[in-house]
Amino acid sequence: MLTLVRRLTLLSLVGCIAYIVSSCSTAQEPVRVSSRLPEESAQEQIATNAKGEAEIQSVPSGFTSNFATWLQNNGYGNDNFSNIACYGGRTSTSDNPVNQPVIFIHGNSDRAVGTTFGQNGWSNSISYFQTQGYKSSELYAMTWGPSNTLLSAQQYHSRPYLTRVRRFIEAVLAYTGAQKVDIIGHSMGVTLARKAIKGGSASDLLNGGSYNLGSPLTSRVDVFVGIAGANWGLVSCFQTGGSTPTCASTNGLYPGYAIGPLGLSNILQDLNASSGYEGAFRYSIWSTVDEIIGFANIVYGRYTSRIPGQNGEKVYTAVPYGHFNSKDLTTAVQLNMVKFHTTN
Repeated sequence: MLTLVRRLTLLSLVGCIAYIVSSCSTAQEPVRVSSRLPEESAQEQIATNAKGEAEIQSVPSGFTSNFATWLQNNGYGNDNFSNIACYGGRTSTSDNPVNQPVIFIHGNSDRAVGTTFGQNGWSNSISYFQTQGYKSSELYAMTWGPSNTLLSAQQYHSRPYLTRVRRFIEAVLAYTGAQKVDIIGHSMGVTLARKAIKGGSASDLLNGGSYNLGSPLTSRVDVFVGIAGANWGLVSCFQTGGSTPTCASTNGLYPGYAIGPLGLSNILQDLNASSGYEGAFRYSIWSTVDEIIGFANIVYGRYTSRIPGQNGEKVYTAVPYGHFNSKDLTTAVQLNMVKFHTTN
């Protein structure tokens, strides 16, 4: 028990020390944006309720009949992308995308769209993008796993989930005819999307062992945005010792057992072994008060939500920007990243 306490203390304290040291260097430390700065975040602050939760916008779930029919007729019928919550598609054969299509990948136990806080998926983002001129033919989302918080500890970067995300990206590219798409992921959706884009070899012993996702999709992605991801694992997974699929040292979010990190999960080692493959532009949005990630977002001296080789980031340091509000209250930031390549 004493050894566990010492390791956990080291895991968090080293991060805190690194935070203090790096804060002296503007080249290393992110420009922090407080949620209390009205000129930066007035739009977001207005959109909260008495609990400090984002007010959820209502977005109808379902693909358009045009997209649903296309999926069925073009080899994607068995993927069942529309079996749970989903969104996107042309409203007619003449409805061609003008804006670059955006694909949204939700997090663990969430869904494509919804009306319940924490399980509302991309309702706020889709709603905001529509107010800025985007159409359903330019916005796409599907649900990759069970929308059930009771099952959250059982979800990991499995072959079925990675294949599902990868197939959906490929389907949207083929359906829209776009040369490139933008991809926005949240929480576990960040790391799932990163691997789906990177492609290549993978292994899932619970689902047939070794397999290959195919060639990288890097050249087909313009902007990748990762919101509140755990790219270097979670401290909470060190605490549990990788005892659940979500925290496993193979395809889970295990952060390793020592500085380095040593023992980082296989999937995260693979994702972080190289950089720049997620797209032409790579951004992250995250918070130091994220209640799910915890520990000021620091894992072994690194901010876990940063994407290696990223081009920029938007960082929040105060409530209400927690794990879900970092997604639901940053819709304008998300749009600026994918459309204008800025972090404002």
